[in-house]
Amino acid sequence: MPASIREFADNADPKVRGYLHVPDSPNGDALVLSHGAGSNAQSPLLIALGETFSAAGYSVLRCDLPYRQTRSFGPPGPGDAARDRAGLKNALAAMRKIVTGRLFLGGHSYGGRQSSMLCAEPTENAEPVSALLLLSYPLHPPRKPEQQRTQHLPNLRTPTSFVHGTRDPFGTIAELEQALKMIPAKTKLLTIEGAGHDLGFKGKSKSEALPAAVLSEFTAFLSR
Repeated sequence: MPASIREFADNADPKVRGYLHVPDSPNGDALVLSHGAGSNAQSPLLIALGETFSAAGYSVLRCDLPYRQTRSFGPPGPGDAARDRAGLKNALAAMRKIVTGRLFLGGHSYGGRQSSMLCAEPTENAEPVSALLLLSYPLHPPRKPEQQRTQHLPNLRTPTSFVHGTRDPFGTIAELEQALKMIPAKTKLLTIEGAGHDLGFKGKSKSEALPAAVLSEFTAFLSR
């Protein structure tokens, strides 16, 4: 079923700002999606996922992370990460006011990394996350495999579904499979053959099949 999309804001600190997909036939669950370091909530990948998941009954919030609300372009700074995680925490709290079912947290690249870090750290009064959806997890900077971003993974006890391209310079499939062994929670990896870090969404081009594949894999993952 189709869904309506409207601008969304919540005046917490940090503020929550983004776009809410409201399904015609809600299933009671919600997904909060955040963007990569150089992008925003209007990312074609996030829009496509929001449309696909909301058509399946999920309430989906595509949110601008706090650093993006402050600066309209450019990557986050070294001091932004903690506040960005606080913004995700507030986004989950805002969605809890809307739905009564499960809360899921997902993100592309930087947004996914901050989502996983939020779930791995002890956070008082945080809404529980039933599962994570991490798209193109940035395992290390391109051409710097020694700089692994895995320190928090042994503390990640949230079931986590990964989606990763075979040509992603931020980590090979083999490297990611090794990293997944560090996570004590249930994990699943969906490999996208031939895709880079953008998962086939670059500029105006987009992979028509990807959102449906991600939804199918995530739904199956939740039922296992």
